[in-house]
Amino acid sequence: MSMMNDDEYLPLRDVVFNTLRQEILTGKLKPGERLMEIHLADKLGVSRTPIREAIRKLELEGLVIMIPRRGAEVAQITLKSLEDVMEVRRALDVLAIELACERMDEEAMSSLFHAYENFAVAVKTRDTRKIAAADVAFHDIIVQSTGNARLIQLVSNLSEQMYRYRFEYLKDATSHEMLQREHKEMYESIMRKDKVSAAGVVRKHIDNQQEAIIRQLQLETR
Repeated sequence: MSMMNDDEYLPLRDVVFNTLRQEILTGKLKPGERLMEIHLADKLGVSRTPIREAIRKLELEGLVIMIPRRGAEVAQITLKSLEDVMEVRRALDVLAIELACERMDEEAMSSLFHAYENFAVAVKTRDTRKIAAADVAFHDIIVQSTGNARLIQLVSNLSEQMYRYRFEYLKDATSHEMLQREHKEMYESIMRKDKVSAAGVVRKHIDNQQEAIIRQLQLETR
């Protein structure tokens, strides 16, 4: 069975859901690929019931769509779904960095500086997964420093939905230098407790990402 050990105490339907979700988010299951219940049940060594339940949950998350007479397919990465996610993410990230300006302590500030440096190291590897992980780690410190459990949960959920887009964005090496510069500006704004500058950087950061992802998607659909 190819399912992860971390999930061994979860109900089977949740283990199946987490496994399929990860495969969609990381691109192992590609946009437009059909999800055949029998094939997936054999592959994961489970019955069709947890597969059916997982597919229903993935449909609710917008990662899977049901096509009449064809069944379940991995949802395409559309401009509309990208815009919807980015719109909400922009608002939450602005809120998070404004709260971070008020609440971040010295220990988190030091961690944020190290995360900024680690991102620069990751960029040199040209490994998209490492760059994505270093980017997430930087933003996580800002969000965690708010101490707002509800905000942390919402951002975490959106981050996972953005995983597919983030990979598209990070394929473009020209974006890496800009990301580094924006991380530096975020760090310095929080250091100065300058909410206005911090919010401005975050909006620019999200807008630049959105433009880069759209460019990348258009290249791939030509």
